Order: sequence, then structure tokens, then C-alpha cells
Amino acid sequence: MTDGKRNWEGVLAVWKPAGWTSHDVVAKARRLLRERRIGHTGTLDPAVTGVLPLCVGRATRLVEYLQEAPKTYRAKLKFGLATDSEDLSGEVIERKDASFLTETMIREAALSFVGEIDQVPPMMSAVKVDGKRLYELARQGVTVERKSRRVTIHRLDVDEVTAGVDEPELTFTVACSKGTYIRTLCVDIGRKLGVPAVMAELVRLESAGIRREQCVTLEEIPELLEKGKLGGKLLAADELLADFPAAVAADDEAKRVLQGKAIRAAKLRPAPDRQGLWKLYRSDGVFLGLFSADDTAEWVRPVKVFHPPENEPYDSQSD
Repeated sequence: MTDGKRNWEGVLAVWKPAGWTSHDVVAKARRLLRERRIGHTGTLDPAVTGVLPLCVGRATRLVEYLQEAPKTYRAKLKFGLATDSEDLSGEVIERKDASFLTETMIREAALSFVGEIDQVPPMMSAVKVDGKRLYELARQGVTVERKSRRVTIHRLDVDEVTAGVDEPELTFTVACSKGTYIRTLCVDIGRKLGVPAVMAELVRLESAGIRREQCVTLEEIPELLEKGKLGGKLLAADELLADFPAAVAADDEAKRVLQGKAIRAAKLRPAPDRQGLWKLYRSDGVFLGLFSADDTAEWVRPVKVFHPPENEPYDSQSD
């Protein structure tokens, strides 16, 4: 049995290979699945490998929430040189002997960045200034002033240090908030030590709570389609929103919310006790969408309504 043309819905975690843009991966998945509604939850540079979650079908409506989740990377930093792109793909603009750096100095400098920090986005980034993306300006040889942004380094683990050479290296694993530029973090670690630095390698280990073991490769997708097993690799988008509280609506209330109407929080189980977004389910476990509890926590109003499919969910027939 083959999957054929189906109404795909969920998150397909792809292990992005080097040399592909995130858009390339999305385009390939669209062709293979014959589904236009596919979007990723966070761009990876072409040289970077790792977890690239693809939201498929109606799950694309939750991209904005999934991409807010912290991400985990493993990076290699090289001291003693700088490039115009902050990674090894750029042109070298500075070199300096960094052999005086000790392992202790490197470890202490790296760990000092844990917590909230301010970053200036690199010119080779997708940040927009006056309607133009920075990388577009950079390719024209234009450099503009960028505002610093507050990001959070939740955790940083030093994995390996090579010291006592002209160009010492540091390999580290970092969990960080959305919008953190690891290239810039590498440059800033070097700046703290008084030497130029550049990101040499980067792998994304986790995104939206998804890790490598849950990913498929681009080469595996056609085989899974042929065997009718790709549906079993799709993850439920609502389950990935693990930090969102959940409530259940009885059948009568479920009908009201599917009509886009607000309902009293007291009608839900449990009744929302704080404002913000909540996941709402029908009594049979079907996901109804995201709803917002107001500041009094008395009313819940629809934000993203998911009408239940009329036919049987795909995962029951994926094998």
C-alpha cells in the first residue's frame, strides 16, 4: 500500500542535510507529498545540519507557536580569525594569534553568557531593516546599524576545548531562545577574550521539542511513502505545544467553540484559572484548537479553531 494523495496533517521532522536551504527542503517535501501547505518552524543556514520541523496541512496554522520554543545546538567555535559572515563561509577580515588562551579562560568566558544577553543581529541574517532583509543589503556591500535584541541562553555546556595553538577551538552545546544567533554568540565569546572568533560548525539538535531520533531524512521520505508509512512519522502539532495548558469542552460547548463563539471558562474541565492561550479538546480527545482566556479568566475565546475531520484520522491507517 502507498500513501498516495492524502490530507496530510501534522509535523514532519526532517534532518536537514548540508548544502540545502530550509526553503529547498520545504519545496522538496511539497513535491513528494503533493501538498502545498508546508512550512518550517525556523530557518537553518545552508551549511547547517539538524532538526527542521515541517508543519504540514492544517498544522501550518501553528507554526508561529512552535517556532517560539527553545532550540538546542552543538557548535564549534574557532578563535584567532574573523569573517564578514561570522562563519567560515565568509571572507576572512581579521587574524590574530590566540595561543595565549587557556582552557580555563575559554570555559569561563563561554559560561558567562548563560542567562539573558543582548545580541546585535549579523548582517548575514533575515532580520528586516526598512523593509529589506539584512542579507540582501550585505550582498550589495551595504552595512547598516542594527538594534540589539534581548535573547536568552538557557544552558551552555562546554563539550571540548583545544587550547595552546594559534587558533584554539571550543565545542559547546547550547539551549537558547528563539532569535538567538549562534554565529554572533561565537563572535561575542571571542570578543570577551579579546580575540576575533568565528563559528566553524553548527548542528541543530532540538527544535519544538523534537530531537534527531524523531527525524527522517529526505532520502527516506519516498521509501516511507511507497510503503504507506509516512503518516506514522507525522507528529501531532498540538502535542508539541507541551507548555500550553489544556482543557476539555463537553459536546454542547464544543459545538459553540467550533462556531467561533466565546464560552464561559467555568464550562471547561479544568476551568482555566489564568489568562493566555489554552489548548482545547473535545470530550473524545479531538483537538479543537487554541483559545484565549481573558484577564478575568471568566471567558474563553477562539484564536485558532480546528474543525474535526469528517473521516478517520490518518494515523489509524498509516501502517
